[in-house]
Amino acid sequence: MNRYFLEVAYKGTKYSGFQVQENAVTIQSEVEHALALYFRSAFRLTGSSRTDAGVHALQNYFHFDSDQILADKALYNINAILPEDIVVKSLSLMQAKPDGNPPHARFDALSRQYKYFVQQKKDPFTRETSYYFPYSLDLELLHKAACLISGCSDFTSFSKRNTQVKNFVCKIEESKWVEENGMLQYRVKSNRFLRGMVRALVGTMLQVGRNKISLERFQQIIDARDCSLADFSAAAEGLFLVAVDYPENFFAQNPGSASI
Repeated sequence: MNRYFLEVAYKGTKYSGFQVQENAVTIQSEVEHALALYFRSAFRLTGSSRTDAGVHALQNYFHFDSDQILADKALYNINAILPEDIVVKSLSLMQAKPDGNPPHARFDALSRQYKYFVQQKKDPFTRETSYYFPYSLDLELLHKAACLISGCSDFTSFSKRNTQVKNFVCKIEESKWVEENGMLQYRVKSNRFLRGMVRALVGTMLQVGRNKISLERFQQIIDARDCSLADFSAAAEGLFLVAVDYPENFFAQNPGSASI
């Protein structure tokens, strides 16, 4: 049996999230449908990183198993079937790992990187890909709040309820605010993210930037491990999964791949 990795990108505006859900259209359901149409066989995909309804991705991954050797032209044909807001960027036939186990899209990922875009001026062209937040912000306070996040390990306060995880510990590798092309961006990189975590971090930091809460209060919210204290109001449309990082040469040593 051959294991393949699919690299995908998508605009999540019209979708009820990444993972298959009953009676809902998701990224996974659309990709599985396209594969089934092309190969005339059902595929069950495993994703690397779940994204919520309305969230976008510049890079995400699925893996699946097949007894077929998929030709290079498969990539073109799959994209022809997919809707215009989802694209398969590469298709890679994977080799077994040194321990003999097949690569896993989720468990072999080392880290994920997100960007959250905040637009402070009304712009109809960024309406579905940024959070319109027309309020004055103290950028120095935002920078200091982002630094506090870098020193945090337990993110219970920034996780939605009813999350089926064993712990709320995340290793933050980057947390910072930048200004680029007239828009604010929050950039964060971690080994893992909890459900709703980035939007809760952004929403709460924006309250710091508006001087609605102090840096001291922000630290108290972190330490309290109580999600009722965080602000989850940051809209989904501003959030992008921009990269999923795997070990060096994870894809380079594979016997076959196709990309666009």
